[in-house]
Amino acid sequence: MKKLFSHIKFNAPVTLGFVMACAAALLLDKVTGGWANRHLFSTYRSGLLNPLTYVRAFGYTIGHANWEHFASNIIYILLLGPLVEEKYGSRNLLEMMGITAVVTAIVHALLSSNVALLGASGIVFMLIILSSISNVKSGEIPITFIIVCVIFIGGQIVDSFKADSISQLAHIVGGICGGCFGLFLIGHEKDSRKASS
Repeated sequence: MKKLFSHIKFNAPVTLGFVMACAAALLLDKVTGGWANRHLFSTYRSGLLNPLTYVRAFGYTIGHANWEHFASNIIYILLLGPLVEEKYGSRNLLEMMGITAVVTAIVHALLSSNVALLGASGIVFMLIILSSISNVKSGEIPITFIIVCVIFIGGQIVDSFKADSISQLAHIVGGICGGCFGLFLIGHEKDSRKASS
């Protein structure tokens, strides 16, 4: 048994830490009878002088409505997060997740003032788009990246006309963030290679 555990590696600290935070938030919400999601793990338009506005601008990404909502996001995060974290580093992934969370919260507050946003789906879409562009060389845009954008972002635009409880806006903003991060990081890698030559 000891030999088995010696082969297990804590390979993606940001990804695994985020997943554990989401699991803890789900448990806390159940223990508090929904209070935690309403007050800490949902973002919505509120006063800038309210300190919880800033907590919720990040906290909504770790909150989930139920086990099914949690599992559907976490599976993607566990599949894509380690790949992105290995490629770009833990610090970059943490920064990209934070930026995506805040940008999505701001856009949501501006455009959907009467609805609360809850869950990590914006980060999931950021990871989907970012992972599709992670093996690109500078100056090239692969057809697979274009297809992924059309399927995922285009699909969310079409779905935004449906009356459901899913925030396609968060998906779209997360995907746009992922594309921007990918293009920026590719350009940054090219500049780093030039500087080191």
